[in-house]
Amino acid sequence: MQKPHGGKLVNRVLSEEARKDLLGHIDEFPRLAVDKDAAKDIENIAVGVFSPLQGFVCKEDYDSIIHRSRLANDTAWTIPLTLDIEPALANRLTIGDKLLLTYNNEPLALLYIEDKYSLNKEEYSKNVFGTTSPDHPGVSKINNMNETLLGGPIDLINKTPKEYYKYSLAPIETRILFEEKGWRTIVAFQTRNTPHIGHEYVQKAALTFVDGILINPLIGRKKSGDFKDEVILKSYEVLMEHYFLKENSLLAILETEMRYGGPKEAIFHAIMRKNFGCTHFIVGRDHAGVGNFYEPFAAQEIFDDFPDLGITPLFFRSFSYCKKCGSVVNEKICPHPISDHIMFKGTEIRNLLQKGERPSELLVRPEVADIIIQNKNPFVD
Repeated sequence: MQKPHGGKLVNRVLSEEARKDLLGHIDEFPRLAVDKDAAKDIENIAVGVFSPLQGFVCKEDYDSIIHRSRLANDTAWTIPLTLDIEPALANRLTIGDKLLLTYNNEPLALLYIEDKYSLNKEEYSKNVFGTTSPDHPGVSKINNMNETLLGGPIDLINKTPKEYYKYSLAPIETRILFEEKGWRTIVAFQTRNTPHIGHEYVQKAALTFVDGILINPLIGRKKSGDFKDEVILKSYEVLMEHYFLKENSLLAILETEMRYGGPKEAIFHAIMRKNFGCTHFIVGRDHAGVGNFYEPFAAQEIFDDFPDLGITPLFFRSFSYCKKCGSVVNEKICPHPISDHIMFKGTEIRNLLQKGERPSELLVRPEVADIIIQNKNPFVD
């Protein structure tokens, strides 16, 4: 079985006995209400999705990630997980304090404060996103954060409500499933879109070389114009029901926000799938990109800088439907000119679906198109 990132799967979920004991004196601690994105990531820390992190990063790790894309102990890590707090609360807290994190007015986790430091927003954006432009959604979020960060381990008191419980699996659960299925090699496919035939081609081409595939849609905050979570999930349900073998495929979700970090986020995505137990990770054109902030294949090229990542990237560059070949092809296998090709252009497909028009079956499976068309507003506002 694939080793977790850093060598050990993190578990910061309190036992029932420890949970009851903590709840008995919960009023002793100052409180901070967190939003849905933070709540999901707190739970991800606790169940090992972000192994080897035990909590929010302290300054030593933060600086190392920003400048070296590694934790202070040299483990590969590209995006800092941080918790920002408003000035009034920051002034009341010191290192050694415990802070109760709440979500929807319920206790979520206890943070053991080991560090308190300042966020340099420009430095963060430049080094993580490669830009300080406020037009970048990741930069925009950083610009709206408070300037004081807390670092330290957390203990999870309560798990968050699960809207898609059937598909919400922790790393220990996917690992058990992989073992039960007898899978030794598993490829992960990250997505924040509904599938078209090009995606299916990539997934099945990769599956040819491994025992199983984990199709792992990202469920969480996305930018305006992206597909809604429920539409993505329903479209993959119907695709896998009709076009995948159950014995070598698994659909499970990853609940975290899109950061649109391009190359740095591609590494981050690979690490999370390694923790789920995957041995391979599909990286396509413009992975986790947005607008024109990144070169088309930058998210593939960055893997050269991480030979110790511990998960094998599978690179897919360009693919299209060739009318002469009568199939989906890539630049290595098709000799025909571009005039014979139908390109998988997500924007054009999206525009057709938005108008209620069915794309060609050469581009989108009819069952998938029906799911999207039947939803009156399939996109994030």
